[in-house]
Amino acid sequence: MREDLVGHLLGALEPSESKAIELALADPDRGPQLSRDLEKLRLALEPLAGDRDVLPAPSGLAGRTMRFIVEQEAAVRIQDSRPLPMPRGMSAEDALPRGRGARGWIDRVIIAASALAACVLVAPLLLDSISQARARRAERNLLKTSGALQGYADAHRVFPTPPSTGPLSRAGLYAPTLVSEQRLVADDGTLVCPDTPLSRSGTFRVPTLEELERAVGTPEFEEMVRTMGGDYGYTLGHRDASGELQPNRDLRRTHHPLMADAPNDGGERSSNHPDGLHHVLFEDGHIKRFGPSDLHTGDHLFKNHDGQVAAGIDEDDAVIGDSEDQP
Repeated sequence: MREDLVGHLLGALEPSESKAIELALADPDRGPQLSRDLEKLRLALEPLAGDRDVLPAPSGLAGRTMRFIVEQEAAVRIQDSRPLPMPRGMSAEDALPRGRGARGWIDRVIIAASALAACVLVAPLLLDSISQARARRAERNLLKTSGALQGYADAHRVFPTPPSTGPLSRAGLYAPTLVSEQRLVADDGTLVCPDTPLSRSGTFRVPTLEELERAVGTPEFEEMVRTMGGDYGYTLGHRDASGELQPNRDLRRTHHPLMADAPNDGGERSSNHPDGLHHVLFEDGHIKRFGPSDLHTGDHLFKNHDGQVAAGIDEDDAVIGDSEDQP
């Protein structure tokens, strides 16, 4: 099982093999250790990403390379067809290595040029594969968290909901809530996206509710609430006419966002993915990818109908907040 973890990270396994990995990760006995191993491997693979931007091949590179190869082959054939000058005292047999040496040099040039062309043409495909693997991992993280949220809702009849007021009234409180009920592992990397600052730190850990409550009023508390939700944002819910924050009911709505890539400081998009990709988990458990241009079509994902980063003004007003955002 462990030998398949690298393939799982890169999205290179067969569907049946990936399913077996997912089942093993969910296993209460083997899952925590496998999750830690998976996170170590992911951190070890990060240097392979290199430049995250795909570099386009120079226009006409493949054609120029092929023409160069053809021209060099023709030059070799012409050279080999010419009689070699015979220095005094040298036989025709002695002169043969010279022709072979010339061809060997040309062969090396051709091989080097072909290798360079292959690198330029294949590198974008490799980087794209890495980018797709990151996106698939982000989706798997959301699916795993979705399962934990659904299990919580089945047990409590509502999704995790922060208190209406007070220092613990934060969007990211969902994470300590799930960790405290042992529905998520605090440090297995489920709540971080590949190659984000939290992911690269290698020290991210979700606090329990008890740890969070003990930290209220200390300098550590603000850092806890800033990061406890990981790289994902969570619903801020909505307030009723009296201003009271309402429980996040599980209505299984297909159009109502529950989680998503957390917004950046500008509140218009997420910084989790270099190409601007956004993953949104809806209340019924399905995940959809959005590009920056169609993220806020019809309803702003990170602001309520009044344009505020706050709880919705009615039950249909969905708002995804960052970890420290208050309803």
